Amino acid sequence: MSRRARSRKAPRTGVDWFLTFLRVAALTVVAVGLLAFIAQEISTDNPFARWANPDATGLTGAQFRGLIVSGIAQGAMYGLIALGYSMVYGVLGFINFAHGEVFMVGAMTGMITSNKLADAGYWESNFIGSLVLIVVVSVIVCSLTAVIMERVAYRPLRGSPRLIPLITSIGVSFFLQNASVVLLGPAAKAYPDVPDWLKSKHTFLGIEGARILVILVAAASMICLWYLVERTKSGRAMRAVAEDAEIAELMGIDVNRTIVKVFALGGAMAGMAGILWGILFRSVIHTTGFLPGIKAFSAAVVGGIGHLGGAMAGGLSIGVAESVGPLLILEPLGVSGVSQLRDAVAFAVLIGVLLLRPSGLFGERLPSEDRT
Repeated sequence: MSRRARSRKAPRTGVDWFLTFLRVAALTVVAVGLLAFIAQEISTDNPFARWANPDATGLTGAQFRGLIVSGIAQGAMYGLIALGYSMVYGVLGFINFAHGEVFMVGAMTGMITSNKLADAGYWESNFIGSLVLIVVVSVIVCSLTAVIMERVAYRPLRGSPRLIPLITSIGVSFFLQNASVVLLGPAAKAYPDVPDWLKSKHTFLGIEGARILVILVAAASMICLWYLVERTKSGRAMRAVAEDAEIAELMGIDVNRTIVKVFALGGAMAGMAGILWGILFRSVIHTTGFLPGIKAFSAAVVGGIGHLGGAMAGGLSIGVAESVGPLLILEPLGVSGVSQLRDAVAFAVLIGVLLLRPSGLFGERLPSEDRT
């Protein structure tokens, strides 16, 4: 076959045309929604605004700012969970669907520890010290949970067809959920009341203290993880195993120990996110990890699976989209019940990114056996 013949593009199929139609339709809905929102912000009496949604009232600057901050705080937690998905996929090439339940274990651990501290009087008298303690306990418990999960459920299946560990991870997820029900009961559990400075609004932007805490802790965690992966010997070993496990082993790297470290780090990030979730929402249940885990997986795909910075960027994108999207795009178009459509918007972002850029915002980082 000549070079000229090889360079010719394959003819477009019906699937290609259908995907193109979906891309155009999605972009059209977003564009019309944004135009309707802008028109309603300018004046609710103009013809276009009345045509799109006669009942729309628009958003004030304070409301819009609050939605953005809330989305960033929520997205930061999704990003922390997504880091575990990306790290495991980058090294082993499979999705650990039980990772959301590791996040739930962290939230439950924080709930138990914080209530014990509250009963002893330390929660009110020394909140910062108590918060540091529950973070340490949660990180340790979640890291151990992830390591045991890897050793018992995943390591014996290493080298098996990828569908087998994937199904196993779903089984582990249900096991952890039911273990929580057996040990703690099915009812929702509450964190103790937080200090007033976490409930009050701060800075000239009027941001709640709890959301500031979530954003700062998530940023610090991401920086620490980046330093560990990019600037330490253990991090270089992780990157080498992710690049090619066989060659890394020939170079003297203990692959099993490195994989254990990856699971432990992913568990630590999930434990951190679990504490932040408990501080922000103050209520946890055995299914707490299911939907945030699915959204965090979506965030990892949106950012580019296997890319750590992409995981956090994807988490922020999902969080801001589900916070702002319903009121920014759907309500101006006259869609009713937009407050109930946050989850749909989050997954619509995933679908939209995959339609426009299948490898994610920052591109995939695949294990060596997955590369072509």
